[in-house]
Amino acid sequence: MASVPEPSCSIARSLDVLGERWTFLILRDAFEGITRFEDFRESLGVATDVLSARLSALVEHGVMEKAEYREPGVRRRLAYVLTDAGRELFVILTGLQEWGDRHLPWPEGPSLLRLSERTGEPVHVGFIGSHGQEVPPQDVVYVPTSAYPQRRLAAQARRKQSLPPQARSASHFLDLAGPAAGRDGGD
Repeated sequence: MASVPEPSCSIARSLDVLGERWTFLILRDAFEGITRFEDFRESLGVATDVLSARLSALVEHGVMEKAEYREPGVRRRLAYVLTDAGRELFVILTGLQEWGDRHLPWPEGPSLLRLSERTGEPVHVGFIGSHGQEVPPQDVVYVPTSAYPQRRLAAQARRKQSLPPQARSASHFLDLAGPAAGRDGGD
């Protein structure tokens, strides 16, 4: 595995594990119920060495785990199943799917719809507050903590001064001089 250039950044650490195309396609197939190596290979058309490396990385980082199974008359084999950490990625994959449907639409329309199993109503990925309410993306800000690299904080402050107004309003980074300064949160 490549080393993470900025270990304090959750995004960089996550991309170190998940940041390759085949990884997300393996996860997509796992959410569709595929567990066997040969079934992943057949579904994806990926080279066996690439698939083996990606599955090993997902197991190593606790996203998937190996589970033995045995079909009648056949030797024991391994299945790759999602762990709790792997199942948490469902919302990330769904967000990617929503983005692709919106910004890279397929001429025939979306290949999958996102519906509530209970109500049958359409659902979407969003930010949910601690009291269960949806929070619009424009109301979500990043709040640096003491773990946030000071050099990045200083660079962000310098850049913000030179941004055009429309770019300043698109930033989700909390203005530390603003009214919410001092709140604690993650990256």
